[in-house]
Amino acid sequence: MDIKKLIDTLHPLERKVLPILGRVLDFNKIVEETGLKDVEVMRALQWLQNKGVVKLKDELKEVVELGKNGKRYIEQGLPEKRFLKEIEEEPKDADSIKEKASLSKEEFGVCMGVLKKNSAILIDKKDGKLIFTITPTGKKFLERTDEEDFLKKLPIELKTLKETMVFEGLRKRKDILKVQLLKIKKIEITELGKKAVKEKITDKEVVDRLTADMLKTGEWKGKKFRRYDVEINVPEIYGGKKQHYRRFLEEVREKFLELGFTECDGPIVESDFYNMDALYMPQFHSARDIHDAYYIKEPKYCKLDEKLVKKVKEAHENGYRTGSKGWGYKFDIKKTHMNLLRTHDTSISARTLSSKKLKIPGKYFQISRCFRPDVIDASHNVDFNQVGGFVIGEDLNLKHLFGLLAMFAKEFAGTDEYKIVPGYFPFTEPSAELIAKHPDLGWIELAGSGMFRPEMVKPLVGKVVPVVAWGVGIDRLAMFKLGLKDIRQLFSHDLKFLRNVKVV
Repeated sequence: MDIKKLIDTLHPLERKVLPILGRVLDFNKIVEETGLKDVEVMRALQWLQNKGVVKLKDELKEVVELGKNGKRYIEQGLPEKRFLKEIEEEPKDADSIKEKASLSKEEFGVCMGVLKKNSAILIDKKDGKLIFTITPTGKKFLERTDEEDFLKKLPIELKTLKETMVFEGLRKRKDILKVQLLKIKKIEITELGKKAVKEKITDKEVVDRLTADMLKTGEWKGKKFRRYDVEINVPEIYGGKKQHYRRFLEEVREKFLELGFTECDGPIVESDFYNMDALYMPQFHSARDIHDAYYIKEPKYCKLDEKLVKKVKEAHENGYRTGSKGWGYKFDIKKTHMNLLRTHDTSISARTLSSKKLKIPGKYFQISRCFRPDVIDASHNVDFNQVGGFVIGEDLNLKHLFGLLAMFAKEFAGTDEYKIVPGYFPFTEPSAELIAKHPDLGWIELAGSGMFRPEMVKPLVGKVVPVVAWGVGIDRLAMFKLGLKDIRQLFSHDLKFLRNVKVV
């Protein structure tokens, strides 16, 4: 930047600080010479850094400072010196010394230890009292000024001090010294700054702002105004915005509602019945391994519609007049009443199918928080969100399902690279999985889907009707849309990340 133009852009605070930088780069001395407040000098230096005049660096330094007692001893003298002065002329007892030297019980004890160690006193006992007498060594000790001289030098950087023994001795005593880790501003002047300080800088003839009064009176005429630099970097302003994942979920909800779907809901603490049994998942079969659950200790069991339980029991045992033989085992009524944290959103689909409010034909969806034991990594979590639902109608078939999955990939994941492959779920036949290609993580499973089995539908609905169903891992869909590589970033509390994350 042209030096003249640079000078014309300087704020009044900068005009006071800049001329001093040619000879002083210590922050405290700049404050002292300018007469400005600390915050004003810092603001001026930051503005000058933005203009390329100086460079500011933070340095951590260990600084030795006076503690509470250290400040008091600077004024009153060290306790051991006051002790010795009281017995310099004649021996005295402990009570007399403490009173006249203004020593606390703790300070008196410390003095005894220090002076005895240095052979500065003799201790006798007379009439049950301790009598203290100064020794020739004590008189020399009284003249010693090492400790006082050291205290008067403070504050000082720890690595520069030479009086190591004095420091260590005083540091062991209560509140005389304290060592603090301080952040120090180091100021470096740039080549541009070296040129700038040579210029004649004054703030007397420069007007910083144009006021309404100046316009009314015409006082602005002939004045020199500060030049504004429109290219200078300014502090970023972080406006309020919705959390990125919450906003994405709201957009997904709006899209489903716009497509004519009805939103459903269900409890987080679910029964084994709706979470698994109503979905025609056998109670004692490896098929349940993919739905490992967190079971609730208290209350362990819940209340259910026993008529509905009986129908589902029959479906498991003999197929419930659907032409199926069922699973052919004895259904455990007690187990189906157990409470757990729902493992997938399909539990809500089961509740909706058994509801008296179900409409045929109908389209339903749910956005639900689910829980499942897992190893936490960039694409897995123990608690997660799912978007699922179903479409029920007399004329539905598998092609309708494929059309829905294609729409999910394009509308919600924003990708054209997807595959629909065969899958397995105990409650759908046929079953299919939707996988899509993430630019960084590769192919990721996004959704499980299929046609609900008659053994599941008839006990809940009362008749066999085609039902197209799906469950989408919405967390992973959000990763696609938001450009994230780690699923944990959806729930991040990192303020820096939240301020800069992409918003859909």
